[in-house]
Formats: sequence, structure tokens, C-alpha cells
Amino acid sequence: MSIDVQEAVKRSIQTEKNAMNFYQLGAQKMKDPDARRVFEVLAKEEREHAGHFYRIYTGTDIPSLDAFLDLPPDNESSWISMMSRIISEDFNEQKAMEAAMEREQNLEEALLEMASLVEDAKIKAVYVLNAKETHNHYEMIESEYARLMGMVHESDIDTFVRE
Repeated sequence: MSIDVQEAVKRSIQTEKNAMNFYQLGAQKMKDPDARRVFEVLAKEEREHAGHFYRIYTGTDIPSLDAFLDLPPDNESSWISMMSRIISEDFNEQKAMEAAMEREQNLEEALLEMASLVEDAKIKAVYVLNAKETHNHYEMIESEYARLMGMVHESDIDTFVRE
């Protein structure tokens, strides 16, 4: 299978922007300050991920990453349409966290798949790094979700098992 690596990198920049916008929109709607902070951190990190891809992008159609990332959200993207649907359906943090975990899992799989297809070691490394960071995002969201839902936090499990 032949892939246009630079086109894939450009799509990855767009995906990271979509994820950033997803978290920004979600954070604006959150009433719980800790949940809002998690989404704000994730939005910032998605912006950084876009930068990882931008540095290996050789195209000339995105002359300024900041200008590109500051464009309005792409309402056609699956990230934005999902958050728009959550917002329109009586928004709550639980729904937003569940959607975020699903999006992060899917993104991690896509990044790892792309890493397996790319031969260039430098580009492959960016995909692998972003997959690892995406997995960390999933875990961060999962932990905050557990807190929101009043579940036992993973750091407390030993305490409950021993008692």
C-alpha cells in the first residue's frame, strides 16, 4: 500500500486542531472546575501535538501554524460534530468525558496504524510519540471521569483491597 506521507501528516495536523477545538468547546461548557481544567490542559496539549506534526510537514499551504490553529473549528469534523451534539443534548461533564475517551482511543489506534505504514524513521517517531501522548490523554480523562462519577480512584484501590 502506498501512502502520501505528507498528506497524512497534513491530515494529522488537522486532526490535532479538531481535537484541540473539541476540548476548548467542552471546557467552555463545563461547570465543574476540575473537569474544565482537564479539558483546558488537553486542548493545550493537542495544540502541541499539531506542532509536532507541523515540524515534519514539508507542504507550503500552512505558512503559520498558529494562524491555522486559531481558525474557527471545522464543523464538519467528527470531533466537532460530536461535541456540538453533546452541547445541544443537555450538556454534562459525564457525556463529554465519555466522548473524549472514545475519541482518544480511536485516535491512538489511527496513529499507531499510521506509524506502522510510514517508513521514514523521523516521521514514524512523531506518530509513535503522539500515540503515546494520546494514550496518556485517555488515562487522564478516565481518571477525571472516575472522580466525577464518585468511583474509587486508582490510587485508592490498594487501600480498599487491604481493608
